[in-house]
Amino acid sequence: MPELPSVTVYVEHLVRRIVGDTLERVVVASPFVVRTYDPPIDAAHGRRVVGVGRLGKRIVVALDDELHLIIHLMVTGRFRWQDREPGAAAVGPPRKVGLAAFQFTRGTLVLTEQGSKRRASIHLVRGADAVAELDRGGLEVASATAEEFREAIQRENHTLKRTLSDPRFLSGIGNAYSDEILLRARLSPLQHSQKLSSEQVERLRMVTLETLQEWVQRLREESGDQFPKKVTAFHPKMAAHGKYGEPCPQCGTPIQRIRYADNESNYCPSCQTGGKLLADRSLSRLLKGDWPRSVDELEEMRQPRIAEGD
Repeated sequence: MPELPSVTVYVEHLVRRIVGDTLERVVVASPFVVRTYDPPIDAAHGRRVVGVGRLGKRIVVALDDELHLIIHLMVTGRFRWQDREPGAAAVGPPRKVGLAAFQFTRGTLVLTEQGSKRRASIHLVRGADAVAELDRGGLEVASATAEEFREAIQRENHTLKRTLSDPRFLSGIGNAYSDEILLRARLSPLQHSQKLSSEQVERLRMVTLETLQEWVQRLREESGDQFPKKVTAFHPKMAAHGKYGEPCPQCGTPIQRIRYADNESNYCPSCQTGGKLLADRSLSRLLKGDWPRSVDELEEMRQPRIAEGD
């Protein structure tokens, strides 16, 4: 799922391309992608774009007459941009993966989604109050004070993995960047938020800021003037997320993972859990008492057994 750094870069490119332009038409290929009916989607036709912003992981395209298109990419939704030559016909959504095409005077923004599940969504609403209703309430870390950050993450007592990625607490962070933040902060994904010391809370705040800012800048530099084409949650320069079995860049210990539902948490035992392996629910149920307690025990289990006497 595109998170704050990717969504921020999407927004910056859209500002340069569509603010001040006219949205001539929205071509919807999948009727399920539009989640509102009043105002109808064709009420956006012929409207001028007055701004583009971010609402958590959603992208908000502000039109005149107080209309707002709010697009949530969810897990596999992505944007494509195609410039439009003067006098040329606008492109429509591609077959199979195309959900909608937003046809502007200067080009077309295409919304696509891979896979059979259709989770991406488009809302068309009128007025600031209607936009606010879609806000999950998470704190914008970049503009928050230290006290606001502490209150947000310790308002309820959950694991740090859940706290960082829950949009009710912090805005724009999901599965990928929570892994990166926790590795750099040297905190266990299963540590509970209300158990953090004052020093740990402040370290987590600073690392969260630094990680998000660094990745926004990195993605800006990668895309340059070109519209982002390879937006993914699994970036080769990430330190923890998607790096199961690879060496931790901080200490060299193999990155481990725990799986739950459709997600997983990647972590370094040496840097984050004092060498302890966190129990993966499915594997620990299967292995029961044989679940390794440390990286050393895990490596011993992986070594081929040598026959006695050899």
